[in-house]
Amino acid sequence: MKILRFSDFQTRLPFAISSDNRDNYLEAFLSTELGKIYQGMPWDNLVKSLGLKSKRKGPQSIFSPQGKIALMVLKHYACVSDQKLIAQLNANTDYQIFCDLIITPNNRLHNFKIVSEIRCELGQRLDIPELQKVLAESWRPYCSNKDSMTCDATCYESYVRFPTDVKLLFETVLWNYKQLKSICYQRKERLIRSKYNKWNKRYKSYCKSRRPSRKATNAMLRGLLRLLRKIHETLLLIELDAIYQVPSKYFERRSTTAVILRQQEGKFFEGIKPTNRIISLDRNYIRPIVRGKEIKKVEFGAKVNKLQVDGISFIEHLSFDAFNEGTRWVDSIHLAQELMKTQTKIVGADKIYATNKNRNYATANNIKTDFPRKGRPSKHKNHYSQLQAMITKERATRLEGSFGTDKEHFLLNRIKARTKETERLWIFFGIHTSNALKIGRRMAQSLAQAA
Repeated sequence: MKILRFSDFQTRLPFAISSDNRDNYLEAFLSTELGKIYQGMPWDNLVKSLGLKSKRKGPQSIFSPQGKIALMVLKHYACVSDQKLIAQLNANTDYQIFCDLIITPNNRLHNFKIVSEIRCELGQRLDIPELQKVLAESWRPYCSNKDSMTCDATCYESYVRFPTDVKLLFETVLWNYKQLKSICYQRKERLIRSKYNKWNKRYKSYCKSRRPSRKATNAMLRGLLRLLRKIHETLLLIELDAIYQVPSKYFERRSTTAVILRQQEGKFFEGIKPTNRIISLDRNYIRPIVRGKEIKKVEFGAKVNKLQVDGISFIEHLSFDAFNEGTRWVDSIHLAQELMKTQTKIVGADKIYATNKNRNYATANNIKTDFPRKGRPSKHKNHYSQLQAMITKERATRLEGSFGTDKEHFLLNRIKARTKETERLWIFFGIHTSNALKIGRRMAQSLAQAA
């Protein structure tokens, strides 16, 4: 298939638009919301920072280095699945121009898995601090009030079913039993006797119960733990003295099941609360994040400490393990100063950041905050209350509002990536696609005022 790049296409477009109207069409594209994102992204610097290059030998790649990054941005702009994204890319010329690609009617794309392949490739190359420096360098001229910032943390939930001990144990038993069955079939040996069929039927009956009793739950946990222990020990004996063919990720998954067995046995039989608790067999890096909200006391996904300067958000720290964002207040200020090249004078943050260490740093560096005052009210109480209310309003409206905007309109509500690297990439492009749209609108506004 011959690949056509829009950046190299100078004379005509293959979709019934004459060369006379080409400039008008491009002008119309740049006036759209997608066109504003296109203008707001420093494509060449991003390509260079990610280390993407075009192949000099072999078949030409369908997407250029810029097109690969653009496809990830387009994913969060369109808010659709990979399959629908490719379907819309085939039919939408604006999407094709955005991705530096022209798709003729005879050469449509059919393999939607190319989106996940590109996501995996970029996920291995992702360096969040380095890429944010590139973006900040391009966006800095369009930011005002660079000396003020706000910071807060949120959790971007992963697309996982709500974890319970019974579900997790049965999934672990099921996977281990399938592996044991496959290995015995390869070695032409008889499968060991177990009570798998019995507990499989009891699990299905248990799932049909609307509100299973604690007695029924404990019986299921006890039986599944004993069954898992027996299958696990049998597999250990086979792995010591046998040669057989297994998938490449077999031993990684086996180590995960061993940790799950140890954690669940300690919790059930000894009452030990497990540390670094695994809640998903497929994604063993996800941990419970206790947020203390009324609706959701516990969330499962990546916790992100964000800072915001003039409505533009940056990732200060991203982790799948729970952390106290109050200890990262000074680091957020240093990052804001590094990105904006301006000394920070005003910082807005909620009460969890108001530690004595952070208060002392703010006083020593003459930084105004909205932290609650300690001690007796001073004679400047009214002035401080007005400043505190202004900073709090900025944080509560723009920063916390950006959390909901990113989750509802830029595909960060329930992240469906399957690995730790691609999930980090998903969050990165979701946040900065929103930023690019804001920057593109400011660029269009400045051009309109100049005209």
